[in-house]
Amino acid sequence: MPCTTILVGKKASVDGSTMIARNDDGRFDTKKLIVVDPSKQPKIYKNKSKLLTVELPDNPMRYTSTPNVTAKAGVWPANGINSANVGMTATETTTSNPRVMGADPYVKEGIGEEDLVLLVLPYIHSAREGVLRLGALLEQYGTYESNGIAFNDENEVWWLESIGGHHWMARRVKDEEYVIMPNQFGLDRFDFKDAFGDGKENLCSKDLMDFIKKYRLSDEISDEINPRLIFGSHTDADHVYNTPRGWYMARYFNPRTYYWDGENADYTPESDDIPWALVPERKISPEEVKYILSSYYQGTPYNPYGRGNDPRKGIYRSIGINRTSVMAVLQIRSWVPDAIKGVEWICFASNAFNSMFPLYVNVPSFPKYFSGTTEEMDITRNLYWGSRYLGVLADVSYGTSIIHIERYQSSTMNQGRAILNHYDALFAESNDLVLLEKANKEVAEMAQKETKKTLRLVLQEASNGMKNGFHRFDN
Repeated sequence: MPCTTILVGKKASVDGSTMIARNDDGRFDTKKLIVVDPSKQPKIYKNKSKLLTVELPDNPMRYTSTPNVTAKAGVWPANGINSANVGMTATETTTSNPRVMGADPYVKEGIGEEDLVLLVLPYIHSAREGVLRLGALLEQYGTYESNGIAFNDENEVWWLESIGGHHWMARRVKDEEYVIMPNQFGLDRFDFKDAFGDGKENLCSKDLMDFIKKYRLSDEISDEINPRLIFGSHTDADHVYNTPRGWYMARYFNPRTYYWDGENADYTPESDDIPWALVPERKISPEEVKYILSSYYQGTPYNPYGRGNDPRKGIYRSIGINRTSVMAVLQIRSWVPDAIKGVEWICFASNAFNSMFPLYVNVPSFPKYFSGTTEEMDITRNLYWGSRYLGVLADVSYGTSIIHIERYQSSTMNQGRAILNHYDALFAESNDLVLLEKANKEVAEMAQKETKKTLRLVLQEASNGMKNGFHRFDN
């Protein structure tokens, strides 16, 4: 599924937390945020096509999930945090090349995005453990698509990419780095010596080096390789759809590290070698993760909402695209008690026009404004539908509505942060888990109030811009 991912190591974040986040850019899928109790986790999993059957362990943990409202096409959980404070987001659809796919073809009855969170997240106690469980599943069942999957705990962030039908490799994100992933095979460095040794920062399928040699995927094999050159793609489509997003994200967090614009640019929107990971020039917050995953090339000639007739407007695929279903920043904090380490910052529909709300995950359920999404549109009682409707109205009245969107985003994120700080302090004094449900309810009430208010304002702006309008002034 076309998506955009960002990963943040604990020394790259403003507060020492780890963060993984992804725009789930589906087919306008209707989404909700729920808590899955262990009693609701299946013992035997069968995907929607009934081609895959997996026997699951007997000891699942509680976890959060953002599944489709209806399971007509499967569950598609997208992301979540479990009760061991481990986060997972799945998946970033990636690219490959015929050399790889001819050597290890996809497996029609294998695992994929529809299944991964459900098959892995309830059973892992660390980010590294998530890599190992998923790697074993890929080797056993194979996959029907190329994917990138992220895991985080309070100390580490790991990124795994599938290779062909059965192979995989993973790297630990360095604490001081952030990672950008725009629907393309991302890893640009890998250490086989470490992977086949201590495995501190590199892990892979046991036969990966033999696989490369057997099928002559590269004539230069050493302990350290650039996997992107071996397993990735470098197509014209990448230069319109993928690499521009990587360019814009890196340009935002590292504006002075490289030259990004002009004839002497180190990297352009169509460069194939934009680094997978960088040390940011400033520390990264959840709010900045939201901003970059909402972006559409502001400040560049490629902004589709830009003024004038520049032919470059809208030529590249935006990060904050119209068909995003859900985005979650999965934050694991190390400085608070275990019960409140996991915070899921959630937003629905097109990020360019929505807002993000922090929720504690160690709860039996979420407020219905987040969890009770209906298949039938209800813009006042479901954040998903309110956000989606808001985006459509703001898009058609962008020039007059963007001020209301900016105020909405600022107000709600300010209030959300204040609620989080308030209940962090209360919980530190009492260790009362009921406080977490109370906090989430307060966030939901605030979100509903502010979203309805902004819907009214933007509806008025869109109404004023209708093409059948006409004004006559009689004196």
